[in-house]
Amino acid sequence: MVVKKAVVPAAGLGTRLLPATKSQPKEMLPVGRKPVIHYVMEELERSGVEKVLVITGRKKRAIEDYLDSDPYLLEELKRSSNREILEDMLSFEGLKLDYFFVRQKKQAGLGDAVRLAKGFVGDEPFVVALGDCIFSCEKGPGVIARMAMLWEESNLRFGDVSAVISVEEVPADEVKRYGIAKPGGWSGSGRWGEAFDAADLVEKPDPEEAPSRWGISGRYIFSPRIFDYIERIGPGYGGEIQLTDAIRAMAHDGHRVLCLKQTEFDRRYDIGTFESYFKAFISYVLMDEELGERMMDYLSKIAMGKRRADNARPDLEDRS
Repeated sequence: MVVKKAVVPAAGLGTRLLPATKSQPKEMLPVGRKPVIHYVMEELERSGVEKVLVITGRKKRAIEDYLDSDPYLLEELKRSSNREILEDMLSFEGLKLDYFFVRQKKQAGLGDAVRLAKGFVGDEPFVVALGDCIFSCEKGPGVIARMAMLWEESNLRFGDVSAVISVEEVPADEVKRYGIAKPGGWSGSGRWGEAFDAADLVEKPDPEEAPSRWGISGRYIFSPRIFDYIERIGPGYGGEIQLTDAIRAMAHDGHRVLCLKQTEFDRRYDIGTFESYFKAFISYVLMDEELGERMMDYLSKIAMGKRRADNARPDLEDRS
């Protein structure tokens, strides 16, 4: 693994999840037994990342508090009889990650948030992992680990690769929610999966104008060159500095941008709407080793009861 630093943007307002996010960041919403940010950090640690810069914002202090070590709490747990909770806390405290924080003063887009990491990154390649997006993999290395493999092999093969981004094929009616990549030039496969050159990228296009259905899915590896392009571009979609626009400009200048396709074993949970959040929560509850089976039985009973109630409800014609 040649990528040791990661940037986690977590400064968004979470307006689509109000009122749940009025006083806490969406990155701190629980999914099963842990908040969203916990899963992101575990993913980075498994991928070999050592140092993480978290981009926070107003009312995001809870993220800093959560990631900070709490020796007093650990001592209290050691004195208690609840060994299970202690083991969970020791596992998280044992993550081999150094945390750093910077606050984005004003919401100006994902590109602007990444721009704040320039001093932290220096001249090294780095991961960008969106803080409101959980990835898991049912088989083999995770997405970031495979992206790192592709990064390393491609730089040996092609020379100067500027970016590797994860993409997934999205339904046509959902392309408006994504940055969309247009395949062009090289495509190939290896131990990392399948990948292609990005000939173009468009932020949140209308479905009829989308160059493909390959949506950018929230994980990136960049060379420091990306900062030059973030500085060059102006406001884009929504009047904000869009990271997709900076990647597009980089690709148009002939710098290689590779897209790694997600596999059938990858699972992505985007905590952006109540629907996607509920799906993530239910999925992780059902995967819980202790309570998953009981929760499945409980949900089945609820679903069965609802079907019975719907079947018993008289039609409007019967009421007249």
